[in-house]
Amino acid sequence: MTASTAPPVPDVFDPRQYADGVPYAAYRVLRDHHPVAWQAEPEVLGWPAGPGFWAVTRHADVVRVLRDATTYSSHLGATQIRDPDPGDLPFIRRMMLNQDPPRHGRLRRLVSRAFTPGRVERFTDVARDRARELLVRALAGAPAGGGTVDLVSAVTDDYALLNLTDLLGVPESDRGLLLHWTQRVIGYQDPDEAGPSVRDAAGRPVNPRSPAMLRDMFAYAQQLAAFKRRHPADDIMTALAHDAELTGPELEMFFFLLTVAGNDTVRSAAPGGLLALAEHPEQYEALRAPKGDLALAVDELLRWHPPVLTFRRTALRDTELAGRRIRAGEKVVVFHAAANRDERVFAGPDRLDLARSPNPQVSFGDGPHVCLGAHFARLQLRLLYGEVLRTLPALHTAGPPKRLVSNFINGIKALPVHAG
Repeated sequence: MTASTAPPVPDVFDPRQYADGVPYAAYRVLRDHHPVAWQAEPEVLGWPAGPGFWAVTRHADVVRVLRDATTYSSHLGATQIRDPDPGDLPFIRRMMLNQDPPRHGRLRRLVSRAFTPGRVERFTDVARDRARELLVRALAGAPAGGGTVDLVSAVTDDYALLNLTDLLGVPESDRGLLLHWTQRVIGYQDPDEAGPSVRDAAGRPVNPRSPAMLRDMFAYAQQLAAFKRRHPADDIMTALAHDAELTGPELEMFFFLLTVAGNDTVRSAAPGGLLALAEHPEQYEALRAPKGDLALAVDELLRWHPPVLTFRRTALRDTELAGRRIRAGEKVVVFHAAANRDERVFAGPDRLDLARSPNPQVSFGDGPHVCLGAHFARLQLRLLYGEVLRTLPALHTAGPPKRLVSNFINGIKALPVHAG
């Protein structure tokens, strides 16, 4: 097919379309005909228009962008599609996600000292028991005889939140704050999650990552760190609070990152994986068999339903990608969900195969910014799915899922299933 007869470039920017499902058909068109495609960025949901960006959808190109920090910067314009207000950009750049090497490496090493595999593994029994208790309570609370239960509100939201707060060392009385902050930051495009929008003097919505919107979270982080210095424990906030190399602002940003990214990775992935299992009963049954491999299944469910849809970079210099000329300063956005269905890498990409191996899915990214908490996330998902398989002989939806309005997070707000 020549360029003149290629299908037009579909829109994959508008966050409202994701409430109906991830636009995999549009991604396929992009991969096949427009692997690096210019996307308009009109005003949507009250958020102002932007200059547009390059959408990168093939697996090889996504990996190339994520690995090449000398060409594609996380720092220059930060990592969200929408440009932050110029006045907020210096503040937003302080976050580890929005750093380039070598400073990113220093920050990552600091938090890695606290986020040790040993500390994570200590939560195995706690997380497994929590998954079991939440499931038992949810099923017990469902009406007898054909009752239904929403696995998101009854199980997965609390499961992700309580595991994270245990790891951080957040007191039980404060745990609701973390969910509130996560919903405000992650779900800002969705009126159900974000609540009434906060607007500036000109009537424009205020970026949830701006200093004004994070002031309460940062104040809490400093209060919690002070408490941990007086009352140390075996948790991440104690380790960060006692790290002499860590500045106060850096500690605040780490708390923000761990609270939001640490919570929402599992909060988004878990119901997506459960929905996939419900929609593929033969795969669910095979996974319940003695030879079912949960470790392989977790990676395949992450490929099928990546928690993060997109991440943005900014070109530091003029370059070329998949034959397209990209100018310095232009936005380059990688689409994880599109890369995970690339038939150039995955045999039968639209087939759920819980025994798929190898499985180079990019749901946790790649390169220097690969997800720091990937081990913790996989552990939680493996334990949760194991308890679901043990508790429910079959998993059937009782209605369509309710999805998040977002072109960033692949969120599910409700997942009704049959309790019997």
